[in-house]
Amino acid sequence: MLDRSCATTHRAVCRAPSVVRRRFHCKGRRIPVALSEAYMTSTKNLADILGAIRGGQAPERFSQKFLEELGFKGKNDRAIIRVLKSIGFLDDSGAPTQLYFDYLDTSRSGAVMASAIRDAYSDLFRVNRNAHEMSSTELKNKMKTITQGKKSDSVLNVMAATFRALASTADFSAVQADPLEPEETVGEEQASPASSDRLDGRVARQPPSGLGLSMRYDIHIHLPISRDQQVYDALFSSLRKHLV
Repeated sequence: MLDRSCATTHRAVCRAPSVVRRRFHCKGRRIPVALSEAYMTSTKNLADILGAIRGGQAPERFSQKFLEELGFKGKNDRAIIRVLKSIGFLDDSGAPTQLYFDYLDTSRSGAVMASAIRDAYSDLFRVNRNAHEMSSTELKNKMKTITQGKKSDSVLNVMAATFRALASTADFSAVQADPLEPEETVGEEQASPASSDRLDGRVARQPPSGLGLSMRYDIHIHLPISRDQQVYDALFSSLRKHLV
């Protein structure tokens, strides 16, 4: 049972070039995580650019020229191309992906954006499933930890600002958050009474027959971010000692 706790970490997400990809170890398994490093030094036009994208036709390649045709000629506006690649709207060559096409549907655009953000910033949502509600300071601190202190404060500030600007255009209520850990119900996949009442040799209490009652315990565990496998070994050992 404890070995399956490794599944609590988030699934692999974005393959765009501006997304950090690292691997932590858990019980011998390599677990990929991601955090978009793409940013705009000023996000004042970000929402308007996204609005222009929804209202226009998809190009064969989303280039600087196409961006200017949308009416955005500022030097800072060009950074949106890297941002769009990081959230999976464009491939490496700048060609629109299926996510881009889905985003053109204004009835779904908010949900599409929310899903894309959850994937591109999966590290943040692994720490806090409501990362889109975090303050700028909270985001900066989490990003500093996730990037292992390798980013300057100025870069972290614009990374956090870009995340918040993207999140402000998304509809997270329309997207179900991925669970941080799977729920396990003791007794639902049991073959016989002899095995159904036991968990690692210990007998689970059952209500007296005829009462029609049952009890279920769901235990949720938030794993710490660490590259030291001994941290996870100690955590799982403690779980076995106190919970099993």
